[in-house]
Amino acid sequence: MNALRHDQTEGFLTAGEPPCLSLYQPTHRHHPDNQQDRIRYRNLVKEFELSLQQRYPDNESQERLAPFLALHEDRDFWNCTLDGLAVLGAPGMFRVYRLPRRVAELAVVADTFHVKPLLRHLQSADRYQVLGLSRHEAKLFEGNRDAMSEVALAEGVPRTITDALGDELTDSHRTVASYGGVGQGQSTMHHGHGAKAEEVDSDAERFFRAVDRGVLEHHSRPSELPLILAALPEHHDLFHRLSHNPFLLADSVDVHPDASSLDDLRERAWQVVEPTYLARLAELADEFGSSKSRGLGSDDVREVAKAVVEGRVSRLLVEADREFPGHIDRGTGEMAVTDIDDPTVDDVLDDLAMLALQMGGDVVIVPTDRMPTDTGIAATYRY
Repeated sequence: MNALRHDQTEGFLTAGEPPCLSLYQPTHRHHPDNQQDRIRYRNLVKEFELSLQQRYPDNESQERLAPFLALHEDRDFWNCTLDGLAVLGAPGMFRVYRLPRRVAELAVVADTFHVKPLLRHLQSADRYQVLGLSRHEAKLFEGNRDAMSEVALAEGVPRTITDALGDELTDSHRTVASYGGVGQGQSTMHHGHGAKAEEVDSDAERFFRAVDRGVLEHHSRPSELPLILAALPEHHDLFHRLSHNPFLLADSVDVHPDASSLDDLRERAWQVVEPTYLARLAELADEFGSSKSRGLGSDDVREVAKAVVEGRVSRLLVEADREFPGHIDRGTGEMAVTDIDDPTVDDVLDDLAMLALQMGGDVVIVPTDRMPTDTGIAATYRY
């Protein structure tokens, strides 16, 4: 399984040589719903076959389809799917991504990869992270308004208090009796007095500080996502007082993740992050309106295409569900409109998003009801 954020950073999403095969489909997490996923996938691969046969000899078509067909036969893979699937293939390159967000079915052969659904996952303003914390353990989750999943903590982030303190963990912390488990939503009760109780509290504080440092360095700064604390109420004040994470939101979720289903945790987290999300979208819309009024922005696709190629776009807002069939001349920015039924069609908005990223611009995929234009695109210029 490939790491989407790493592949974007390394440029793999734009490295494919034509023909570039892009497959997307919604999938299911659980039996029996996931039994239909392999069948739907095979039907999409058949669409590839039809498209390739129009352009390439049969032997070349089969060679290009081989990794897609091998994935179809991997039953272990199909038993561990999430809400969406993206598969990209080109000569010498094959990438598979499980997505925590549903995507529309698509199988397209073109000169470049169709990556807007992946960019929506990477660049959407509705993404956030949740730090699940107790006195003894830390967990990290990433989600959006639709889905959430646990993510592995990076090396350098302690998962347990033992990881953080090691030999410095006080004996009193090992021997203090605990009653009630966070898994039942109950607070942990420490039976001890004086110095021993203070040592236990000191250990917890040092653990929280180590988690805060690690999450900031390895997760929050690289992703720049809002962070929500999910912990029992008695831990909120301590963690917020000692945290130096500027991405940590003031409001928290009053439950440890072990005492909540993933869907319930997502709903609670979204209630916390939604005001920030809406404010962010409003800020982006206001920024675009102000820039356009000063001649430093445009919602005309042809004008924006030329500006992107010239490296003048600092931020590009792209409507999530809009497609604009056509091709971009990457040297001049000239745009040629194509037939939407052409099996080799490119999406102009998709290509502009990738070009803007390559030119150092910021790209945000925006839901239709929050898009500040009716053209599917809004660009803010550097000059």
